Amino acid sequence: MKLFIFITLMAVTTYLIRALPLTLFKKPVKNRFFRSFLAYVPCACLSVMTVPAILFATGSLVCGIAALAVALILALFRQSLVVVAAGSCAAVLLTNLILTVV
Repeated sequence: MKLFIFITLMAVTTYLIRALPLTLFKKPVKNRFFRSFLAYVPCACLSVMTVPAILFATGSLVCGIAALAVALILALFRQSLVVVAAGSCAAVLLTNLILTVV
């Protein structure tokens, strides 16, 4: 029974987070600062969720830092998402092999 209550509360919370802006902002947002702020929110949220996952997913902070560095370099050179992900995985593998040997 508790599980059903928790699921219902999470569903209501998720619905309210998405429905309230639709009901509160009926007119288009004209404020230039607020519009630019809203434009950067998805990038900021994605970064906040992704960077800790990259750093701590491998169990070794050194491997995570290597993967993040390779991902940033490949992204700066405008590589595709598949290339960035594969390069990061390769960096983790190589760093892990080097740390194991040393």
